[in-house]
Amino acid sequence: MKQVKTISGRGIPLVGDDIDTDRIIPARFLRCVTFDGLGEQVFADDRVQLKGQHPFDLPQYQEAHILVVNSNFGCGSSREHAPQAIMRWGIQVILGESFAEIFFGNCTANGIPCVTMQSTDLKTLQNLLKTDPQSQLKVDLEGMQVHCGEWTAPIFMGEGSRQTLLEGTWDTCGQLVENIAEIKTMAPKLPYLSWNSAVSLS
Repeated sequence: MKQVKTISGRGIPLVGDDIDTDRIIPARFLRCVTFDGLGEQVFADDRVQLKGQHPFDLPQYQEAHILVVNSNFGCGSSREHAPQAIMRWGIQVILGESFAEIFFGNCTANGIPCVTMQSTDLKTLQNLLKTDPQSQLKVDLEGMQVHCGEWTAPIFMGEGSRQTLLEGTWDTCGQLVENIAEIKTMAPKLPYLSWNSAVSLS
């Protein structure tokens, strides 16, 4: 299991409240069989509308790993494609004032921390990234702080979600695969599972 303790890299400021999942990844891209290629389509309609001036198109923010947003990010429909698109573009952690609950859960299930900050600190950080896009950030989930050069601010996250990331237990499918031998031993003992009709575990 991959433990998520510290994420470092450059940041990308995305200003605006209530950015919903349809803006993150428009519905027409949900017909994909796999999530491959979704990163190229993240914020597709917003980027077309802004004609190359969207932060995800600006050259100074390419290869950034830390997304800095505002309040109620990821609201709207509960599509898992939204965090998948963000992750496949290259984002490894999202800092925001608040997140939609289902979006937060989908991100955590993919190993992407969504951590909150006070509104004033968040706006300060966005301005720092606009002024100097090459600034190096460090998001520390153990010390619960974000660092940008000499500037530091506290971050917040529910303890349960934080521990799954720190311990590397966020990947439930990965845990099942790693513990297949135990599952094979335990499954026949469960009174509510008909082992003969169960899906074969190989």
